[in-house]
Amino acid sequence: MTVTGSIGQRVTGTDDGSGGTGAVAAGPPVLYGREAELAAVSQLLWPAPEVPADGRVVCVAGGPGEGRSALLTRAARDFPGEAHVVGAPGRQVPWSGARALLAALAPSGAAGSRAARLARGPEGIAAALASLVPGRGPVLLCLDDFPLWDAHSRAAFTAHWRSPGPRRGARAAWLVASAPGRPLPVAGAAPLVRLPRLTRAGARALLDGASGGTCPAVAERLLDEAAGHPGVLAEAVRRLSPEMLDGTVPAPGRLVDDGVLARVYAGLLGALPADGRRLLRVVAAVCAPAAGAPYRTEVGTALARARAQRVPVEALDGLVAAGLLDRRGDALAFTDPFLARAAGAAPAAGRPSGDGCRPVRADGAAAPPASPAPPTAHERHRADRLGPPPVVRARSGVARGRALLTRGFAALAGGPVMDAHEAFTQAAKVLRDREPAEAADARFLAMEAAWAAGDVDACLAALDLAPAAGGTERAFAEGLRAALTVRPDQARTPLSRVVAVGAARDEPRLLLRAGSAALVLGDVAAAARLHGRALARARAEQRASLLPRILEHLAYAELRAGRYARAGHAAGEGLRAARATGQLNSAAHQHAVLALVASVTGDGPSVTEHAERALAIGRPHGLTQAVTLAEWALARAELGGGLAAQAAARLAPLVRPGPHGGHFALRMLAVPCFVEAAVASGRAAEARAATEEYALWAGCGLDRPAPAQLARCRALLAPRGEETGRWFGEALRRHEDGGNDFERARTLFAYGTWLRRRRRPGEARGPLRDALVTFERASAEGWARQARAELRATGAAGGRPAEPSSLAGLTPQQQRIARLVAGGATNQEVAARLSLSPRTVDHHLRGVYARLQIRSRVELSALMAEAEARA
Repeated sequence: MTVTGSIGQRVTGTDDGSGGTGAVAAGPPVLYGREAELAAVSQLLWPAPEVPADGRVVCVAGGPGEGRSALLTRAARDFPGEAHVVGAPGRQVPWSGARALLAALAPSGAAGSRAARLARGPEGIAAALASLVPGRGPVLLCLDDFPLWDAHSRAAFTAHWRSPGPRRGARAAWLVASAPGRPLPVAGAAPLVRLPRLTRAGARALLDGASGGTCPAVAERLLDEAAGHPGVLAEAVRRLSPEMLDGTVPAPGRLVDDGVLARVYAGLLGALPADGRRLLRVVAAVCAPAAGAPYRTEVGTALARARAQRVPVEALDGLVAAGLLDRRGDALAFTDPFLARAAGAAPAAGRPSGDGCRPVRADGAAAPPASPAPPTAHERHRADRLGPPPVVRARSGVARGRALLTRGFAALAGGPVMDAHEAFTQAAKVLRDREPAEAADARFLAMEAAWAAGDVDACLAALDLAPAAGGTERAFAEGLRAALTVRPDQARTPLSRVVAVGAARDEPRLLLRAGSAALVLGDVAAAARLHGRALARARAEQRASLLPRILEHLAYAELRAGRYARAGHAAGEGLRAARATGQLNSAAHQHAVLALVASVTGDGPSVTEHAERALAIGRPHGLTQAVTLAEWALARAELGGGLAAQAAARLAPLVRPGPHGGHFALRMLAVPCFVEAAVASGRAAEARAATEEYALWAGCGLDRPAPAQLARCRALLAPRGEETGRWFGEALRRHEDGGNDFERARTLFAYGTWLRRRRRPGEARGPLRDALVTFERASAEGWARQARAELRATGAAGGRPAEPSSLAGLTPQQQRIARLVAGGATNQEVAARLSLSPRTVDHHLRGVYARLQIRSRVELSALMAEAEARA
């Protein structure tokens, strides 16, 4: 039996505080008062000695210090077979959790690596377990703190557990642990064992085992104050000296003080976002003891106090959803009284911890001297229903407007962008007659926030705030309004004026606005030039807070121009600037751009990492633009890896019109990629409908490569060979004026592939060689690999690299099929990727097996990996 730790190392003890004490290696951990829960887990996992593990999943929920980890370790010790306990990896990177578990199961590093590759393939965790578990007897896999694992591993294991029917690797049973309030992986489908507070007898047994003997009076006080919480009881005993425990020295007036609770709940509070911790502390400060709910208050009282202390209130819903607070109507209460005390004792941001930071309680704890008393009912009525308090109403209009601007900047940098839009909108209204210049800035910032959120109506509302504005401001507003309402002819003149006037100025703010106008017009060369000048001026003036926005726009302009290496450089610099200035939302956009760049270069792990980080920030903050770019990057990586069906399914919502589609400024740009994926996966009707809408947009003239890409889409959809060739010729002719070499290379690649499949290899070599040269020049290694493979399939000598001896005997088509299968593709996916029938793929695969003298896909994956390493 093996017990492994958070990153696969062996564990020799527990640190749980629940009564699970002692060294794991020396013997089973002692559990006090958990006999019923341990028996329930054993019965659910192992109903009878003759019943093998069959893939069943059991969930365990326990709070901080309640014995969750100790229960897992004890269950692993009691399991009649091999067992592993794996916790959340310390380094949260994609697939880190799955790799830790598979490495613990694998007999060697090579086997673990092969299993990790299989886990990322189409058959997922089932295939990985099938390569490791069979032949070893029943296995129990215990996953601790599962909601804290990386998103990729959580999704893979959840999909495995929810899959219907018998599973491969069915000799493995699962014990999954989570803290209360965190989402369980198979809620409603798997039995759940909750860890309640200990009974008096169980707590007394834990006390006797932890102290070795306690004065009866002190013991009764400890049991009363700990209230059956094992972690709190163990920590309180640890803090008392032996003399205090045996009664020879008087014990303090409070045995379970705030220091005990702060240590027990430190992990839970530390894992919360900063705003959540601050709001939890505010709620704890205003709670009043009540019968049946020791820490209860009114929602309005808590929110009024939070606003008075400038604590964001948006985190309240998250605290309720996590189960830390219970909200019923106007009442707000802590679900755990100890958590209320621990949160109230936690130091405020920027304030040292100590007795002066503890809230007022009926049990005698100290209160912060600077914290005001809870407002009366009359004061709550005034604060919540009659507007701001007198101190706020006494401010001048300019001060209130600037305060709103400050709030908007904070939300635009690292909060929900529609909150920023609302703050900027209100600031523009307040400052409109007092400070017109600041009001104009607020108006355009509101529009920028709404643009990031993908809300066209909010953009138009922000532009309509000051119709009497003059100069380039009016021209910019009129041009954007026309562009947003799809009137390109009326947008060109005013936006061209903004570009011309901005190009003659050296003010970074005006250059940024002029570059944005150029992007809307589709003049990506001018946009890159203007944003480059804005970047130079901002650096010269040391305006660090403006750098992330400028680099964000510059990276996007380079993307539109097809200069991916330069886009990646700008986004990387922008990411560093965003982190240095605390602008999370800009960092999300930079991550999305870097994911798109990686999807071109063929760096799959980078695509996943950057896209996941962009989505982690973009989704809760409403950054539709960054989310769309990240999803697009994932789809392009899937398409480049031969997973056309997955790419089409991911892209379909992005190109769909309406409020639930992708970002309005990116929707049409993603259509050519969707058409390619949809055609390859048998969704021709959807591809044809998207192409017709794309044709209308391409006619507006706002994107230079659009006519050429439209012709390429029509070529992919053409029903006859002659018509396909004509459309490819039209696409290549239009690419001469398109100004995007990468898109031209994609068209050449598609054309050469079509010619080869029409059995015209001689004609296919020219377009494929031209495409390969452009891909290599653009560092698009993923596309270059595909171009080399197509060249090898035509028999071109220059496209064939040196092959290891074990694979040199395969035909070009067999080599392509072997690589795709080794990468995890099924026969159906290989057939769709190579435009073959599944029967033909199966025929070639049997030939590969016979020539290489192997019998399975697992052996093929291993052989291909070794051959690539030798090459």
